[in-house]
Amino acid sequence: MFSNYLIGLREGLEASLVVCILIAYLVKTDRRDALKPIWIGIGVAVALALGFGCALEFGSQELTFEAQEALGGSLSILAVCLVTWMVFWMRRTARHLKADLHGKLDAALQMGTGALVATAFLAVGREGLETALFVWASVRAAGDGTPRPLVGVALGIATAVVLGWLFYRGAVRINLAKFFTWTGAMLVVVAAGVLAYGFHDLQEADWLPGLNSKAFDISGTIPPDSWYGTLLKGVFNFQPDPTVLQVTVWLLYLIPTLALFFAPVGFASGKGKVKVADEQGSRPSKAAQPSQSSQD
Repeated sequence: MFSNYLIGLREGLEASLVVCILIAYLVKTDRRDALKPIWIGIGVAVALALGFGCALEFGSQELTFEAQEALGGSLSILAVCLVTWMVFWMRRTARHLKADLHGKLDAALQMGTGALVATAFLAVGREGLETALFVWASVRAAGDGTPRPLVGVALGIATAVVLGWLFYRGAVRINLAKFFTWTGAMLVVVAAGVLAYGFHDLQEADWLPGLNSKAFDISGTIPPDSWYGTLLKGVFNFQPDPTVLQVTVWLLYLIPTLALFFAPVGFASGKGKVKVADEQGSRPSKAAQPSQSSQD
């Protein structure tokens, strides 16, 4: 449940911040007439994400077992790829997210209503589709047959909406760089479990060999139906009897990805790059402290 709460919080807060930045900019520049197209674009994006999630859930039920496992495994791997890209992208972009959105919104305002709808739709829709796909893959990996994963996602999104509203009202200031760094690292750990389970699905679909080659089996020490076994399964997608391929994939993904994510230089952290203009459009100062710019 915690892992799904983290997904809902992380993705929901990204979408909430995007929405409040767009709306605050329009209000501040006295362009309230453009709010309606923005809300239309947001509504269409949310509807598309919900429809995509329903299509994944109900569409897969009509397939054979092997086809379900093949689809689940393939989409789990795709979800991990998208989430990994998103985590690194936000790690670099959090410092100047507001300036980027303001620039896109200025261009859309000059182009008309359709461009405003498209701007809001694209900004929120990407987060919605990623969330729907990753949540579906994570729920499949949890596989406990209870509504707890969906409850976790709903609570995470609700928390994100409240934080977004408080952010808009100026009641809270969030250090976005630090927030997205640590939640991104936790999400990488969750993604490693989803990826390993995705390869296990492909083994069950007979697409990959080694289904009966177990790396270890500690089911007697950590029973899957125990409270701590359920907790480990829900948080880390832990499996007490993984295959050799699952463990190999988990290690090959988790260790290099975390090392790259916490790298002090390069594209993982965004350091060493020229800072973009701040929210007032002024030129960046070489003396500017990263902690100040990260709170935009």
